[in-house]
Amino acid sequence: MASESWNVLVTGGAGYIGSHTVLELLEADFKVVVIDNCSNAYKGDNDNKPECLLRVEKLINKKITFVCCDVTVIDELRDVFKKYTFNCVIHFAALKAVGESCEKPLEYYKTNVGGTLNLLKVMTEYKVKHLIYSSSATVYGTPEKLPLVEDMNTGNCTNPYGKTKYMVEEILKDLCASDKSWSIISLRYFNPVGAHPSGQIGEDPNGIPNNLMPYIAQVSVGKREMLYVYGNDYDTPDGTGIRDYIHIIDLAVGHVKAMIYQKTRNPTGFKAINLGTGKGYSVLEVIHAFEKASGRKIPYKIVERRPGDIATSYADANIANKELGWQATKNIDDMCIDTWKWQQNNPNGYKS
Repeated sequence: MASESWNVLVTGGAGYIGSHTVLELLEADFKVVVIDNCSNAYKGDNDNKPECLLRVEKLINKKITFVCCDVTVIDELRDVFKKYTFNCVIHFAALKAVGESCEKPLEYYKTNVGGTLNLLKVMTEYKVKHLIYSSSATVYGTPEKLPLVEDMNTGNCTNPYGKTKYMVEEILKDLCASDKSWSIISLRYFNPVGAHPSGQIGEDPNGIPNNLMPYIAQVSVGKREMLYVYGNDYDTPDGTGIRDYIHIIDLAVGHVKAMIYQKTRNPTGFKAINLGTGKGYSVLEVIHAFEKASGRKIPYKIVERRPGDIATSYADANIANKELGWQATKNIDDMCIDTWKWQQNNPNGYKS
C-alpha cells in the first residue's frame, strides 16, 4: 500500500483516542498533521507540543507536525488547510463525558456540532472529501435489542453527548446525499479502555475521571479513596451496568483499517461501522478483572444511578470484520493489565 501519498489531518489528536491513533497511523507510514486545542492535554514545560505526542514521537522515532487549533474557531482551521495539503481527515475533536453533557449541554453542542460544521465547511472549501468520524454507540440510545447492529434506529439518545454524535451523523448523511463525491465513515465505538503496552501513553483525564476504568486505576494507586458504582438495580446478572469495553489499541487500528479501506476501495457516501468486541462486561466484572491484574483490592460503594445511563450495551462488529478486515484482538484482562501498567508508571498521568 502506497500510504505515503496520503496526508492525514487528525483533529483532537492529543486526546486519549487521538494520540494512540496517531501512533498507529505513523507505524503504517501515513503522513500526519495533528491539531488540538489542548484543553485536555498536558504540555508540561514544552510550550509547543503536548506531552502525549512527545512520547509518541519517542515510541515511533518520528516527528509529529502539531498545530494548536480550536475547531470552534473557523479561521484557525482555515490557516491549517492553507499551510498543509490533506487527502483525509480523522475527526476526534469533541467533548466526551456523558454526565458532564447533561450539566453543560450548550458547550457540547458548540464543540461537537458547531466544531464539526466548521470542519466540513473548510474541507469543502479545500476539496478534501474523505472523512473518518469519531462517533459513538450512544447514538443508538436505549437498545431496542442486542447486540447493536448498524442498521438499527438511532437518535433516541439518553444524553446530550449522544445527541451531538447523532446530530453530526445526520449532517454527514445529508452532506453525502447532496454531494456524491464525499466518502465518510462514521466509526461508532463502544467503551475505549486500556493503554499502549509500553505504559508510556494512556488515558489522562482532567480532574475526576468520568469513565470507569481510569477511575478504578486511580483508586488502585491510592489517588482516590474509593470507586462509586452508579446503580446495582439494573436488569443485568449482577445488577450493575454492562458495557462493551474495547482496548484502545484495537480501536486505533480500526481507524487505520478504515483509512486503508477508503484509500484502496474509494467508497462514496456515508457508512456507519461499529467498533466493539461483541461482548459485554458488568461494572463488578471489570472491578474483579482489575483486582486480578493489579493484585490490589478496589474498594467501592454502590450509589444511585447516573442520569443518561442505560443498563446494557454491546456491539455486533461483523461489518467491521467484513468491510475493513478488522476485529478486536484483546480481552478484558489485556485491558486491565495495560491500564495498570500505565497507571503505575504514571500515577499522576502525563504530569508524572
